[in-house]
Amino acid sequence: MAFGRLERSNLPKPMGEINMTPLIDVMLVLLVIFMITAPLMSSSLRLDLPQSGAATPSDAPQYIAVAITPDGSLYLGDAKLSAAEFQARIKTQAQARPDTEVQLRADKTVPYGQVAELIGWVQANGLNRIAFVTETPAAKP
Repeated sequence: MAFGRLERSNLPKPMGEINMTPLIDVMLVLLVIFMITAPLMSSSLRLDLPQSGAATPSDAPQYIAVAITPDGSLYLGDAKLSAAEFQARIKTQAQARPDTEVQLRADKTVPYGQVAELIGWVQANGLNRIAFVTETPAAKP
């Protein structure tokens, strides 16, 4: 009976390639995570908007988002501004593009007088296209 050595005499060559499959899997997972979270971060200002079934979002090519919170804070886009800063920025916008639409988001607990005052500031500075942003009501069974 012949007994051989248990060790191999030929050692395997070291692998000189990088397996790309795990890297691609990680990148695809990150891409999916960013695709899901990006739309959620577009509107970080939480307002309790009034509901209206007749309202539909407009496809105005040029608009600015204006919001007023229950405590009376004014927002232009996501920037919180004082009343004087707000009026100055609106005036600059109106001079640059007088056909710009103002999309107004006001919490339903904001007094009508504050909303009317805000509309007055916008119109006084030359922006006359004002859209009220609302939520569509949930379907009732």
